[in-house]
This record gives sequence, structure tokens and C-alpha cells, in this order.
Amino acid sequence: MNINNIKKGVLTTLAVTMLTFSCKDSFLEVLPTGSLGEAQLYSQAGVEGTLIGAYSMLNGKGFGRSAGPNNWMGSILGGESNKGTDAGDYSQMNPIQRYEVNSNSGEIGGLWGSKFEGIARANSTIRLATASTQITDAVRTRIIAEARVLRGHYYFDLKRMFNSAPYFDETVPEAELIDVPNTTELLGPIEADFKFGMDNLPETQGDAGRVNKWAAAAYLGKAYIYDGKYAEAKAVFDQVIANGQTTNGKKYGLVPNFAEIFNAENDNHEEAIWAVQSSNNTGSVNNANWFDDLNYPYNTGSDGPGNCCGFNQPTFTMVNMFRTKDGLPLLDGSYNASSNVVTNDFKVDASAAFTEDAGPVDPRLDHTVGRRGVPYLDWQEHPGKAWIRDQTYAGPYSPKKFVYYRSQENTFTDGSSWTRGYATMNVPIIRFADVLLLAAEAEIQAGSLDKGMEYINMVRARAANTAGWVMEYDGSGPAANYEISLYDSFASKDDAMKALKFERLLELAQEGHRYSDLVRWGDAATFINNVYLAYDSQFLITKFGGAKFTAGKNEFLPIPQSQLDIQPALTQNPGY
Repeated sequence: MNINNIKKGVLTTLAVTMLTFSCKDSFLEVLPTGSLGEAQLYSQAGVEGTLIGAYSMLNGKGFGRSAGPNNWMGSILGGESNKGTDAGDYSQMNPIQRYEVNSNSGEIGGLWGSKFEGIARANSTIRLATASTQITDAVRTRIIAEARVLRGHYYFDLKRMFNSAPYFDETVPEAELIDVPNTTELLGPIEADFKFGMDNLPETQGDAGRVNKWAAAAYLGKAYIYDGKYAEAKAVFDQVIANGQTTNGKKYGLVPNFAEIFNAENDNHEEAIWAVQSSNNTGSVNNANWFDDLNYPYNTGSDGPGNCCGFNQPTFTMVNMFRTKDGLPLLDGSYNASSNVVTNDFKVDASAAFTEDAGPVDPRLDHTVGRRGVPYLDWQEHPGKAWIRDQTYAGPYSPKKFVYYRSQENTFTDGSSWTRGYATMNVPIIRFADVLLLAAEAEIQAGSLDKGMEYINMVRARAANTAGWVMEYDGSGPAANYEISLYDSFASKDDAMKALKFERLLELAQEGHRYSDLVRWGDAATFINNVYLAYDSQFLITKFGGAKFTAGKNEFLPIPQSQLDIQPALTQNPGY
């Protein structure tokens, strides 16, 4: 994707599912795929069609797996996943997981391009809605508000992964696009887009997956947190927590059972503030979770999900972070100490005897990670090495959060392609637990430690619901020694922030947030070098031997070289 031939165009396909675009040489402007009469184009159906096109880029199809909404790159760079599989498979991810990626990476180019494709479609929608004389003012305002939230979302992803990018809205003339530099601080216009959505969108919408007033508000609060505007974030989150509701009218809340957040049968629940919608049997697996089709245990056969390919494996360090003492996480950082690590079957054959870990762990561990001896949804107990492509390269664990159940095969999956792994579970962009923890952060930063603790404890109390724990298949009890307690008090702001940071890992692990969290807290270099790489590289020597996070460089990805070559106004990020 490049901008050699910047064209002005609008979408004219009015499909409700994934649209196909002819533009493959420009991500700034979208070319028309067909021809409609002008009256049709400016009709409400025509304008809504352009908006659907802007929504369709949420799943990133056409730009590679790193463009998917699961943001597995954020989990990999944040030290909660590694690429998985073996060294030769999808080797373009190897330098990324070692913090050695350069600006010629196709994965980086795809991620960048997908976001600008979404931005272009949002801008086309706004221009068309503004110019149309065939829609009412109310419809115009609603469509523009949805498009602006979408634009804000795509720019937010660029901000957290690249930090800098050229900012242009629908008013920038075509001839000037190539000269737009990447010097604008992105959070300001992002916040303005979300604020417009909050002020102008309805509370409910006719279609699941559309953004509403409260999703825009929640996202605005998140942007304020990234911008260090804690008072503004608190004010918005107070409203969202008290009054927010989903597009289908459910008051925001925590799903009582943690596992049900990640169950396709429970999609669009009360915790789903905004989620990317997935579907099956539509004539294209692109409408299912194509970006996750490799992120399953390896070589499972009919007794396991997906049957391919062993990617996105949880890390040793992340699993150890689920160790508890007296029901609380090890905030002193001792989870990688030999006395605290979670026992695993690294280098143990599947046919060999193995004694499972008996120590206390947070119950969310076994909803997040597949590990030997623990029931893997309704499939079977995870058999260990038999489901891992190369333990010595990627470790003993499998991903679990976004995996479908055996009982859902062919009902909530699309088996029309090469793998059974095209599942239809919605992927959250932002969920209520994320909001509660961001609100807790705002409260703690403002000095309201008790209120911050209240929000953290709300999230922990849900995890403590025994009805949601993983149980042995024979009904004999919990599958592991689950132990979780609530916090009684925080002695200081520093202690409160330690708890908050840890809770975001425990609650949101494998959802793509970890890298940007570490970066915005200023913790990335210390955690990744001194904790994650220092520990995991002892076992995964081929993968991580000599790997290093370079402060002042690896906090953000490089701007694709292909864009620098054709856009002289762009400046490369530091260190690349």
C-alpha cells in the first residue's frame, strides 16, 4: 500500500458484510468499486454503504494477520505471548518478537496500511454525508458521528503502536495529502472525534456492532488516560459507569462468569462496550475471525480445536504472574523466583508422567492459557507437548481465550476453508472491565485510593465467582488450586498503582493491551529486559538469546520505509 496515485473516491458497494475494494496502491483515498448513479450514491443507502465500508476495516482483512483486532503484536511485544510454532513458520514475526524489527517489515506495513484504509473510508463517509441533500440532518449527524469515532479508533491504534502518523481529516484537499507531516500530536484530534461521538450518537442502535454514545464516551476516557488527563478521564468514566448501556440497551456491567466473556453464544453481552462482529456461513470466511485461524493448539486432530497452527503461545513469565499468595498477586515481582514459578511440562513428553502444579493461582489463568492436565474448554485435558509444535522454541503453553468450544463446531465456526479455526466469537475493542480498571487508574492518580481499590475489587470479585472457575470433567472440584482475594487497603499511591498495573495483566492478558500499557507507564524497558527476557530466554534460547528491548526506540514501531520513500514530509521514529 502506498500513495503514489492519490485519488479521491467514495465507496459505492452497499453490502452489509465485508466489502471488496479495488484500491491496492493507496491507503489514503478509496477508489470506487463500481458505478452507481449520483442519486443512489447520495441517498441514505449510499451514505450508509460508505459507513459500512469504514466499519468493515475493523477486522483488518487484506493487510495481514498483524492488522487484526486481536492485536497479537501488542501481546507479543508486551511479553505475554511469543509468536509460537517453530522458527521457520511465519518467520517475518521473528524480528518483531526479538525487538529487532526494521522499517521494511511487511507486518509493520500491513498494520500501518490497514489503519489508514479505515481512516480513508471514514473520511469518505463524512464527505459524502456532508454533501448529501437526500438525508435528514439527524441522519447526517449520526452517520458523521459514527464515522468520526471510527476514525478516532484507527488513529488511536496508530498512536499506541507508532506514536506518530500524518493526521488528516475530511477537509484536507487531495493535492495536499502527500505533504502532510507526522508532527501532529494525535491524541488531541482523537479526543475530539470521540467527544463528537459522545455528544451526538444515540444511546442505542439498531445493529449490534455499531458504536453508540456510551462506547464513544468510554473510548474518550481511555484516550484521556493515555494523554495523562486523569481528571477529565474520571469525569467521563463516572458517567459511563453510572449510565452507560450497550447498543442493544443493556446497562453496562461485568458478565458474572469470566469465561462467558469469550463465548460466541454470549456475544453482545453487558460487558461488550464495543466489539468487532464476526459471523459464519456468509460465503466468505473473511467475516469470521480469520486473523485468529493460526492461534490454536497445534496438530490436535478431531479431539481439539482448529487443528493448526500453534501460534500466539503464552509466555513463561505471564503464566507465573498468575501465582498468588493469600489470594493476592505477587506485587513484589517474585513470581519468577524458583519457589514461585508455575510448574509446567517443558521438555516433558506427552506420554511421560507429569505432576501438575499444586500451588495457588488466580482462577483467570485457566481461562487464558492452555496448560497440561487442565480441561481445555469442553475438548479434553490439555495433553501438553502433543499440542505444541516445538516446545524448545516456543514453550509449553497454548492460547485459550479466543478458542471455540467443541459443542460450537460448525455452529459458531466456518468450516468452508482450509482449517476449522474460523470462529465467530466477537473480539472486544473495549469492554467494561477495561473501563473499570482505567477508571481505577484515574482515581488513583487523583489520590482517591479507596475508589480506585473499589473498581479493582469489582473486577477481582467477578474472578472470584466459583461458578466461573474451570472444573474437572468428573465434577470432583476446581481444576487447580484457585485462590483470589480482594484488597483491603493501599498504603500509598505507588502501592495502588502496582496493584492496578498487575490487575490489567491478569484481567486483559492476551487481548493486545499489554505493550501499550507498559509503554505509557514508562515500564517497558525495565519489565521486558529485566523480567520477561531475562527469564524466558533461559528456556527459549533460539528464540530470545541475545534479544534486547532498546529504550528510546522499541517503545514504538518504525514507520514503514515504503511510506518514507514516497512521502518526504514524514520523519522516521527515533532509533530506526
